[in-house]
Amino acid sequence: MLKPKQMSRAVIVGHKNILEETVDALHKANLFHIEDFNEDGSDLKIGKPFESGSEVSKKLVKIRSIASLLGVKDVAVEKQSPSEVCSQLDSSLDKLDNELEVLAEKKHVLENELKEIGSSKKDLLPFINIDLDLDLYRGYANLAVFAGHVKENVEPSISKITSSYELYHDQHSGVVVLFVAKDKASDVAEVLAGASFKELRVPVLSGVPSRLLADIEQKEVDVTRKIEAINTEIEALKLKYADFILASNELLSIEVQKSEAPLRIATTESSFLIDGWLPTEQYAELERTVNAATNGRAFVSDQEITKPDIKKVPIEYNNPKVVSPLQEIMDLYGRPTYKELDPSALIFITFPLLYGMILGDIGYALILLVLALAIKKIVSSDAIKPLMNILIYCQVSTLFFGILYGEFLGFPLAGYHGNPGLIPGFETIDLLATPFPGEVIGFPLHRTHLVMTFIVATVIVGLLHLNLGYAVGFINEKRKHGISAAIFEKGSWFVVQFGILLTVLGYLGMLPPVAGIVVFLIGVVMLVKGEGVKGPIELPSLLSNSLSYTRIIAVGLSSISIASTVNLIAFGMIWPPGSPIGGMTIFAIVVFLFGHALNTALSIIAPGLHALRLQYVEFFGKFYEGGGRKYDPFGYIRKYTEEK
Repeated sequence: MLKPKQMSRAVIVGHKNILEETVDALHKANLFHIEDFNEDGSDLKIGKPFESGSEVSKKLVKIRSIASLLGVKDVAVEKQSPSEVCSQLDSSLDKLDNELEVLAEKKHVLENELKEIGSSKKDLLPFINIDLDLDLYRGYANLAVFAGHVKENVEPSISKITSSYELYHDQHSGVVVLFVAKDKASDVAEVLAGASFKELRVPVLSGVPSRLLADIEQKEVDVTRKIEAINTEIEALKLKYADFILASNELLSIEVQKSEAPLRIATTESSFLIDGWLPTEQYAELERTVNAATNGRAFVSDQEITKPDIKKVPIEYNNPKVVSPLQEIMDLYGRPTYKELDPSALIFITFPLLYGMILGDIGYALILLVLALAIKKIVSSDAIKPLMNILIYCQVSTLFFGILYGEFLGFPLAGYHGNPGLIPGFETIDLLATPFPGEVIGFPLHRTHLVMTFIVATVIVGLLHLNLGYAVGFINEKRKHGISAAIFEKGSWFVVQFGILLTVLGYLGMLPPVAGIVVFLIGVVMLVKGEGVKGPIELPSLLSNSLSYTRIIAVGLSSISIASTVNLIAFGMIWPPGSPIGGMTIFAIVVFLFGHALNTALSIIAPGLHALRLQYVEFFGKFYEGGGRKYDPFGYIRKYTEEK
């Protein structure tokens, strides 16, 4: 469970005339990770795609184009028989393509018409309040026409230049239309320039703008209706052909994968060689599959994994189903390499644990638990389900700590020192005094009254988490470089910490102080030998990493503060006890619901990000390198077709 699956390297060799059968069998088996061949100057060359590939690729491009135009998305549909899909593929594809092409062309024409209408409307709007036929704006031999925006009344200045003019002015928009004799045009243009004149393009239309606009708007409505009618027809096509499109896309994708497989394979004039990886436990199955498909004419051989091969072994997780959702978190960071331990099982425990410690509220746990279960049931996406499973794990942990903390939507469940709790008669039981004044550990644990205690406790949790990382790092180093490297690089950190502990005990008078200092120095020497100068430089990070875990209490308290503030506003200020139910009551309910909805959203984000940071930065930083390649077997997981 803590190790990736053991992998084997296999090479398949055979004559070219059985390549297609071999590729087909490997694709159906979906267990062989093909290592792409790169030409290296030898007699081996990259193979050529199968003859059917070109035609299949054209069909795949067409079906994907149609799916895009119709907006067909991946949905759960009944699986179809590949033979039935194949039998109707060409005829249905051509028919659908023709129908869609006609509709798309009509829609394209109408959309262009709608754009032209919009453009005409935009040009016409500035003149809408000037009751003048647009034909009168042009065609004069001795008149100049100015049409545009001005920022002030220009008529007094125009009248000083000439008394022979005609001026139309829309005071609301600042648009003017001015007719003057051409010999006065230059003087008038100077006056207009002084008024920040901005010329408008006069629409090339005939008629009064207000009437033209009414006609254009009616035409706009008609064209929009036609486009909506075409959209309805396209939607009908989508409903009618969605199953066919999804099944055809899957079938053609499979055929393209197979037809292009030779591009990944080494070939000579008469033979082929397929190099790849698979889990060792499936090696016998690979042999049976290839032998059955080729009647024993292809030869499968198990190759020794050399030291340079270790870095490129594809990684397949080896975790039980319950742990597998946490592999999504691992993939975000990077898969382990072949010689590393896979920490998925560790973060299966530590990630929900830290999340629950931060949030720790029964109310939010129940809300998010129901939400995660509902999304998991409604949404069929393979990408969403693991995330919802992780959220469910986190809420189970949050529920546990919510009971331990005795919190429900920011309310304390138990009374504490005379202050009543949410449950009448439920009083906090004092159990143990702490070194900090006024702080007593009891049940439930009141985080807001145990701040210093929780700060120390979270640092201790951090030290335990970090030392778990050093322990895993010790095993990793032993696997990679031997016991000596493990002792000096990772074991030295335990010695250093033990030395610090002995020094503290010596400071408290429980031990001779020199004992701790000696052990500490021994640890530092080991660290220098294991990691060089970098080791002592990283010593202060031990303190900063440990203090980083105090965010568990800090973020938790911020969540309590938000929830308490919402409760205070809703029940204390806006809804005073004894007041009649009315508008303020409704407002109080809205504040309560909105406030807690917001805090619920924050309850996913803040604890999730901080718990993730503690895994990635603090925990992984002590042992994990990652960077392994994903095991990606040659094949296809069918969703819309099923071979019987």
